[in-house]
Amino acid sequence: MLQVTDLACMRGDRLLFHGVSIKLEPGQLLRLGGPNGIGKTSMLRILCALVHPEHGEITWNGSNILKDREAFHADVLYLGHAASLSELLTPLENLELMARVACHERSDDSACEQALVRIGLGERLDLPCKVLSAGQRRRVGLARLFLAADKPVWILDEPFSALDVDAVADLAETLDEHCERGGLVIYTTHQDVAFRTPVTMLDLTGYAA
Repeated sequence: MLQVTDLACMRGDRLLFHGVSIKLEPGQLLRLGGPNGIGKTSMLRILCALVHPEHGEITWNGSNILKDREAFHADVLYLGHAASLSELLTPLENLELMARVACHERSDDSACEQALVRIGLGERLDLPCKVLSAGQRRRVGLARLFLAADKPVWILDEPFSALDVDAVADLAETLDEHCERGGLVIYTTHQDVAFRTPVTMLDLTGYAA
């Protein structure tokens, strides 16, 4: 269980939100909502233990995520709103590099190739990323989902951005399957996406300073 208690976040000298408390169970799908600038990305980074909150505590299975950060990170996949790709490397080379940096993900050639095929880039494996469309580039980063299927917590910032209708449906299916395996998914989006899994909504507007 991921438990958030009385969380507050500052950006510079501005209080973005405060008083956020929620309990998230295995199999749950949480959409983080609110207008631009309210602090959704900041909230995701706090939930990943990448930055400290101004106030409050987050625990994962009873342990404070900041005090036991290494163990928590072994259980978490975080995908930011834009994958950092090298223009000159191929999707396969980029994915292998990202997986090696992440350490806790499979990074062998076979696993990376299979992940890219599953995400719909099987015909683009050996092309430089500079020739890919925005949606194809986004899918290179999303292929990490298949390398980290055993990580119970997925935290995704705008994962559906730049994807076409079919790719959105495929990604929604992948997130549903993760929840059905007992995984926890936390995500942001400005799109209406259909899931089988019931979506819990946490709108930060109600917690704005």
